[in-house]
Amino acid sequence: MHVEILLYDGFDELDAVGPYEVFETAGAFGADCGARLVTLEPSESVTASHGLRVGVDGTFYAGGAVDGGDSPPVLLVPGGGWSDPSRPGAGMEAERGAVPDAVAEHAERGGVVAGVCTGGMLLAHAGVLDGRPAVTHASALDDLRAMDAAVQDARFVDDGDVLTAGGVTSGLDLALHLVERECGRDVAERVAEEIEYDRETGPVEN
Repeated sequence: MHVEILLYDGFDELDAVGPYEVFETAGAFGADCGARLVTLEPSESVTASHGLRVGVDGTFYAGGAVDGGDSPPVLLVPGGGWSDPSRPGAGMEAERGAVPDAVAEHAERGGVVAGVCTGGMLLAHAGVLDGRPAVTHASALDDLRAMDAAVQDARFVDDGDVLTAGGVTSGLDLALHLVERECGRDVAERVAEEIEYDRETGPVEN
């Protein structure tokens, strides 16, 4: 499993870096698993919501396989900065439209998409949560309901080709769940032990 974590100015640091560490640790333990930090346009770095400047590995190509692989990667979209669209963050990206467009294109080509925190709102703006079970940060649940998602009371939701997680730290639970789903429970439990995280293992599944 390869995961592309799509960054934009104003993303929440832990939404992206937490899952990145989970996926890379799984790969270090021998699983077929890894991640890249990517942007839609070429960039050397992105500034996150708390001011952390993060280096970028490359650009994202919707629906395309990575490094000669046979299948498209998982696309993971972090959240951050939803409530004020005048400032860099998920709210601004929803209005710009480029990130939702990339999510929609990736999903149309058969790729798995995942949203952490208010990254789920960018999935909603892409149309991939219409009528489907989902969750996002508590502050945006009413907005998610207004976009026709079936909001769940859960840390994270697995609906097959679309996954969502609640606020910030729940991205760790989603990432560990994906590792278990694609690479096996033993790997996921070993990663959780390595990062000393007491994971939540009970998603909503349809």
